[in-house]
Amino acid sequence: METVRIPSERVGALLGKDGATKRQIEKACKVHLEADREGGVEISGEPLEEWKACEVVRAIGRGFGPGRAMTLLKEGVYFKIIDLKQILGTEKRVMRHKGRIIGRNGRTRAIIEDMSGAYVSVYGNTVSVIGGLGELAIAEDAIEKMINGMPHAAVYTILEKGRRRMKEAERKLWI
Repeated sequence: METVRIPSERVGALLGKDGATKRQIEKACKVHLEADREGGVEISGEPLEEWKACEVVRAIGRGFGPGRAMTLLKEGVYFKIIDLKQILGTEKRVMRHKGRIIGRNGRTRAIIEDMSGAYVSVYGNTVSVIGGLGELAIAEDAIEKMINGMPHAAVYTILEKGRRRMKEAERKLWI
């Protein structure tokens, strides 16, 4: 049995309407979930299935919708959490950089997602990314550069180059 803690306000997203999301995770992972109101989630099943379910639960806890979190069940899809508090220290710096990563009306986050192909969630003091290895690397690099203060335009240029390299590599695989 594995135990995962998620923010209490994300328990509703984990359970879903009338428990639909919980049942979907249980069926897809062949596990049993028990969640309490404080955010404690117990997962029981076979070890590999428990691990997969833990990743999905952690992703939902970090602000991803259940549909995006369930992509973690696909082969070659990974999950990364970047702790801004650990990197930046003060709450004021964390808030400023969260704003830079999200952008006005979510535009910067959407550009990072579009250019990298990864999903990005900014929640609490963390930025989380879901995607394949190449997608994760491109998105994580862009986020890291934003944290280090690089201008948005320069980050967008780097994202475009990363996207081009990824597409070229994919083409080479099919030739």
